[in-house]
Amino acid sequence: MLLTVVAFVFLLTLLILIHEYGHFIAARSAGVTVEEFGFGLPPKARTLFTRHGTKFTLNWVPFGGFVRLRGETAMMPNERNRPGSFHQASFTARIVILSAGVFMNFVLAFVLLTFGFSLGRWVPTYFTMEEMQAHADRGIIAMEPGVIIEQVLSGGPAAVAGVPAESILLSVDGTSVVAAEQVSKMQEKKRRVVYTVLVGEGEAAQEQKFTVTLKEGKAGVVISTFPRSLSAPLRSVGTSMLLALREAKIMTVQTMLGIGTLVSSLAQSGRVPEGITGIVGIAQLTYTSVQAGFMTYLRLVALISLSLAILNFLPFPALDGGRLLFVLVEAVTRRPLNRRFEAYSNALGFSVLILLILLITFYDIIRLF
Repeated sequence: MLLTVVAFVFLLTLLILIHEYGHFIAARSAGVTVEEFGFGLPPKARTLFTRHGTKFTLNWVPFGGFVRLRGETAMMPNERNRPGSFHQASFTARIVILSAGVFMNFVLAFVLLTFGFSLGRWVPTYFTMEEMQAHADRGIIAMEPGVIIEQVLSGGPAAVAGVPAESILLSVDGTSVVAAEQVSKMQEKKRRVVYTVLVGEGEAAQEQKFTVTLKEGKAGVVISTFPRSLSAPLRSVGTSMLLALREAKIMTVQTMLGIGTLVSSLAQSGRVPEGITGIVGIAQLTYTSVQAGFMTYLRLVALISLSLAILNFLPFPALDGGRLLFVLVEAVTRRPLNRRFEAYSNALGFSVLILLILLITFYDIIRLF
């Protein structure tokens, strides 16, 4: 349990600090004064040191962090127009500063994914057997295909013979099978076949034989080809980088689809759908990944880092994407936005985000029981 707590706090702290470090470096490079770089969240415990005009502080809430840029949230013109103010930077510089945090989260995810794939410890995400088989043929993964009996139709030949659902079909009449299409061909023009199936999992798994009397070559089962085992060889850095980009693309699409599902579900029923998780859910995933091993935990860090980047880039007030939208509007119109409108929009957006986090957390807790 202690290891899970440490891993959870480390995950959140790493992802937030790497994000804020992106803002910090970009701001410093653009000549914007960073007044404070905080480790943890306020209230402040102490100032660690001051360097180049930036106070590095330690705060009491023990995860996360923040940067405070000069004049970023200032309302008065004299504060916004001070030398080193965020609003004195060019439009391009402000866009880079606001995008830098998201960029760093993408970079972290990409580096971790490349590292994991290069060690041969991670299998890429696949959605079809064809895609998986294509990568197996190219040596990107090692796969042992098999046939699973997903469903046994009630009253059908297999049900009468006692064939269990969710078992692995090893052979038909003593001939090994590795694809669903193979089974169909083997049963053509036959009246009776013997299924050898693997029932159970792990050390408790047992082989059993069943004689099935077919009806027009059909056994009354729903079967599909699936990977019985998957492993990954050591890969070159180039191949690993390509796999990392592919994985990042898949994660991005899944995250965007998840956001769409969340918005749709909230609009239609006011409920948080299955598969959408918050802090409590991330803590559960951390526990599961820690139990599975360090590399599984690293993959979770990459996934959460990428998700954080995507969420932060949404054009919603209080998020980096929302602030970026305001800067882009100013750049296009060549007129400064009403600062009260900007401040109120960010405050409202922040309130909505807090309510959404609380709602998702509520559903996370409900699903625990």
